[in-house]
Amino acid sequence: MEPDEASAAGACSAPAPRRMSVVFEELARDASEAVTILKVRDALGDRSLAALLAFFAAINLLPLPPGTTVVLGPPLVIIAVQMLLGQPRVWLPRSVLDRSIEANKFRQLTTRAMPRLLWLERLIRPRYWPFRSERTADRVIGLVALILGIAVTLPIPFGNWLPAFSIFLLSLALSERDGLCLIAGLVVGVMAFLVIALVAGTAHALYGAFFG
Repeated sequence: MEPDEASAAGACSAPAPRRMSVVFEELARDASEAVTILKVRDALGDRSLAALLAFFAAINLLPLPPGTTVVLGPPLVIIAVQMLLGQPRVWLPRSVLDRSIEANKFRQLTTRAMPRLLWLERLIRPRYWPFRSERTADRVIGLVALILGIAVTLPIPFGNWLPAFSIFLLSLALSERDGLCLIAGLVVGVMAFLVIALVAGTAHALYGAFFG
């Protein structure tokens, strides 16, 4: 057997990491007290980089009050930088790790989000993955996520949702090694920067019209 075939066979026979739906279902079921970011990170285990990136991106997709992304955006930047540096496990400030949500509310959110998450997991699967090295994949997607994470953090009107959605798709692609999901995430990322450019250009034109 050729070396490439042997490594592919070994990868196929290796046990797949637990899917995020299983992790969050177990967290919700076993929660007897507030669920912290630390508990979520530890439960995700060896896939914590991509999964926590998806977790924080998903939070930024929620309809939250203006200015919230200034607080929820930085974790995306921190995780993306660690992906670039090749860190095997997520490090987050204690102030972030200690943030929590009540057990009952966490169960309610999990119940509401589970159908969508299960639908995504059925749709996304390993296919057409362009990276031969896991380290290369982490660094390339980490670089893109870093740029998009900065865009999420900036207080740009209507400029946060698409970058967060792009990061969400890219992190799912990395987690499941799905090349089609990777392409979708990159396309959404390009659309995000087009929208940001449009908003910035419109703001500049309005400023010039009123104060120029």
